[in-house]
Amino acid sequence: MRSRVLTSTLLPSDLSPDTPWLIAPSELHPIYTVTGVDWLGRARPALKRAAICSQTDALGLPSLATYRAAFKAAGIRVVKDIQYPPDQTDPAPIVDAMMAEDPDILCWSTSYAPMVHAMTEYAYAKEFAGQIVSCTLDNYPALVARTSVELMEGTLFQFPDFDDPLLREKAFFFNQPDVFFEEYNRRFPGTWSAVSWEYVATLEIWQAAVEKAGSLAPASVLAAMKQLGQVTHAFGPAQWWGEEMFGISNALVGDWPVVTVQGGTARIVEFGSIPAWLGRHDMLLRSEMSDLGQLWQQRLAKGGWAFQGATEQQC
Repeated sequence: MRSRVLTSTLLPSDLSPDTPWLIAPSELHPIYTVTGVDWLGRARPALKRAAICSQTDALGLPSLATYRAAFKAAGIRVVKDIQYPPDQTDPAPIVDAMMAEDPDILCWSTSYAPMVHAMTEYAYAKEFAGQIVSCTLDNYPALVARTSVELMEGTLFQFPDFDDPLLREKAFFFNQPDVFFEEYNRRFPGTWSAVSWEYVATLEIWQAAVEKAGSLAPASVLAAMKQLGQVTHAFGPAQWWGEEMFGISNALVGDWPVVTVQGGTARIVEFGSIPAWLGRHDMLLRSEMSDLGQLWQQRLAKGGWAFQGATEQQC
């Protein structure tokens, strides 16, 4: 901020009026998770009871608030809501307490990848046969291998593989996503994650603004980004948003993919509209964020995050 350097973040909840040079152009965590729950409510209406868990840090608490709002909006009752310390590694007490309520859905929110794997494997060892929901599912092939194709079928999350057939058909997507995916996996086998593509996607938005501005100066590039109005981000047209949630409209919202595991492979089932959901349920989301102290005014009043521990590397 002191140097007025245009900076991107993968954690939009870092945004505030005090950070005008900070933007979230690629990922609107955790707001996009509403698209998965919205799809689930329409595609599998028989699922009516959800148990949720989340770690108590800057990544987990906003996610928990968003999933609470999304389930309420979808008419799905939250029967258990567990908050656990960020350094907890034992899944048993968490999953046992969740399963004790006989839920149709187990939701890991945005738990870190090791806990997502540990909780999923533990749930299957306890013969849970319902719906798994998670924000991310990094290295899901390992989970399929350690459980079974049948058990993982239908697991829902928010980050596709970039060789997905539905991405190949999208003219708006950044240049050659399947080629990028293939080359990434060739260079860094077994490391593809929810954030592997996001730096590239941010650079493409930056490049478009640089070309429009005819300058590398941060002020000119940011102004060009805002003047573009509707910006094309990774999954299509998006608009600047965030005044009510973050105190500044420095985050891009648009469509986001809903992904399920099908036959052991991640596949997009729908591109859900974040703006459309917010248009119907914005006040519900703000209420849940407020309940957990996650609105920007609350965070600044406390001098920042009440809980620390998340880093972008962990995200």
